[in-house]
Amino acid sequence: MPNNAQPHVALLASPGMGHLIPIIELGKRMVSHHEFHVTIFFVASDHASITSLLKSPTPHNLDIVALPFVDISGLIEPNTHLVTKLLVIMRESLPSLRSLIAAMKIRPTALIVDLFGADAFEIAQEFGMLKYVFVTTNAWFLAVIFHSSSLDKQVILEGHVKGQKPLKIPGCKSLFFKDTLESLHDIDSVDESEFIGTKMTKSNGILINTWQDLESSTIEALRDNNYLGGLIKVPIYPIGPLVRQEGKQVLDKQVKQWLDKQPIESVIYVSFGSGGTLSAKQMTELAWGLEQSQRKFIWVVRPPSNNALGSYFTIGKTDGDGTPDYLPQGFFTRTKDIGLVIPMWAPQAQILSHPSVGGFLSHCGWNSTLESITNGVPMIAWPLYAEQKMNAAMLTEDFEIAVRPKVSTTEEIVGRGEIEGMVRMMMADKEGHAMKNIVKELKQNAEKALDKGGSSYNSLSQVAQDCLHHLQV
Repeated sequence: MPNNAQPHVALLASPGMGHLIPIIELGKRMVSHHEFHVTIFFVASDHASITSLLKSPTPHNLDIVALPFVDISGLIEPNTHLVTKLLVIMRESLPSLRSLIAAMKIRPTALIVDLFGADAFEIAQEFGMLKYVFVTTNAWFLAVIFHSSSLDKQVILEGHVKGQKPLKIPGCKSLFFKDTLESLHDIDSVDESEFIGTKMTKSNGILINTWQDLESSTIEALRDNNYLGGLIKVPIYPIGPLVRQEGKQVLDKQVKQWLDKQPIESVIYVSFGSGGTLSAKQMTELAWGLEQSQRKFIWVVRPPSNNALGSYFTIGKTDGDGTPDYLPQGFFTRTKDIGLVIPMWAPQAQILSHPSVGGFLSHCGWNSTLESITNGVPMIAWPLYAEQKMNAAMLTEDFEIAVRPKVSTTEEIVGRGEIEGMVRMMMADKEGHAMKNIVKELKQNAEKALDKGGSSYNSLSQVAQDCLHHLQV
């Protein structure tokens, strides 16, 4: 229970573990480093995520509240874009959020929402709260969203989508069509400016899960009135990297024993996040590629789906049933000495932090990207949806800590030969060794940003000071 002299902040997370995880980590950091009381409201998309979340240990002064499930089936079409679905879910959850905040004896000083929760600012306004947006991905994504929302739709449609010309972002890296956002492909049906452009500029500031040194030029462009600052008009606070800590969650005994037996940095970890899935044909090629590489691997396997977002609204552990029929016949037997297959889910932070892990084949979700960097692990970039192609471009072209298939991972099948080559390069060749050196430097740089006096620590301290000042007014 917060007291009158202690700043109380409410955080609101939209469905999807990619939004929920950084929101929880932000809450933990505000409690442990800035002595806040924090209440996290989240909109769960399934029962499993509620159960796993409520079982997780949280610090004193951090409360987690699940908003009631909302049925939006009567409000959307079967083929409605994911962005629109999330916006509708969040809007339909507002009455529950308002009731819960109204019932609090000591109401929050500030409300921090993710990108899809900006409609909740009307509640913050009603109760006299400061309003912040927490961008759970990177600064380049924010720059692209803001700039594209300022352009006429036809300009994007004719030049970038149909003409496949790069989208030039003032003061930032241009966005090539091959890496563009799905929402820009569907610019006619998805209006991101509705919740990005207008509502974010009415906030008291924008927090981003990145840090100054990682994206310095982009962050400066977001602040500079000659570039994007004139559009945004509110303070920018890079406060990352906020990632899952190892905490009290432990590796499964079998997984730990297997990893403990492997040489240092000899294992590649393969996972496509909490929501990503591959087609049956692509899973077969990936299995053969891993087997032919003859490198040690841990692979988190889900049943195939022709929709890369097949598991987006679900998360959790399920029982495996032995060797699945969607992997090559005899795969487990042939790879028993080099590989370990885990069904559905694995404690990723714990695996990436193990000394035996030296590479990560990933869908490039921003949480996974930051977890890889903060553990000093280079990547094979395999983007599937959302802004993941943009993340892959940054990892390969700007940071030089990843390799990427030559073909599109969302439109074509990556062959077993190319997979084998990427794994061998990452785990055994000079290029892979060079990437490991670079990512270890980034790891140290990230730690400095979060340490007391570091750039991210100071950014969040400024937000904390503003909340304290608002409390005293």
